[in-house]
Amino acid sequence: MYLISYPKVVFMYPTFLASLICGIYMTVAGNADRPDTEVVALVFLGIFALNMLVFSFDFPRTTSLTLLFFVAAVVMGALLLIRSNPNILPAIAGLIAALKPWANNQFYFVISAIFAVIFVAVFINVRFDYWEVRPNELLHHHGILSNLERMSAPNLRIDKEINDVFEYLLLGSGRLILHPANERRAIVLENVPMITRKEAELTRLLSALQVRVREDEPDADTV
Repeated sequence: MYLISYPKVVFMYPTFLASLICGIYMTVAGNADRPDTEVVALVFLGIFALNMLVFSFDFPRTTSLTLLFFVAAVVMGALLLIRSNPNILPAIAGLIAALKPWANNQFYFVISAIFAVIFVAVFINVRFDYWEVRPNELLHHHGILSNLERMSAPNLRIDKEINDVFEYLLLGSGRLILHPANERRAIVLENVPMITRKEAELTRLLSALQVRVREDEPDADTV
């Protein structure tokens, strides 16, 4: 099986999808400056802001996730309240009323094209740096010329860490730490997608290896 560590930019795919959908909507709308197209811009900015929060900070526990959603709900509720009742805080209500972002389809498509190029470059780059776990050895493929580093797989220990709830929700990703028996340093793989499934497959593979090793060991009475 293969283990690939990805850079954090892959978690920006919601912004990529949002820009693509917004670009299509603006194309159908004929780039008209209407209230609905302003809402489209606000939705895009909201998704982008949340995505940047995921990219910039770690949310290690569900409590932090709950707190974030609570704060977001309070802010959105306050904005809606001020917008519907401008006399409560007239200064802030004036700022909100003046906030009318708008962008044409070219803007959204350029954003999606930039992310598309970055994602393609990332997927090409990881093909030159990945790990392969076999029944009896651990292989590190790296470099354009396919340099290969071999390590012994028996007695390999694995640790799984989920340091960010958002990243786990987006790609099921986390940190995988490999401890080869004959190596002093641990191998840390960041942002491994579908880490729970990878851990289960690794555990099953290593368990089968241990069973085979034990079956191949000669009995002490026969020596």
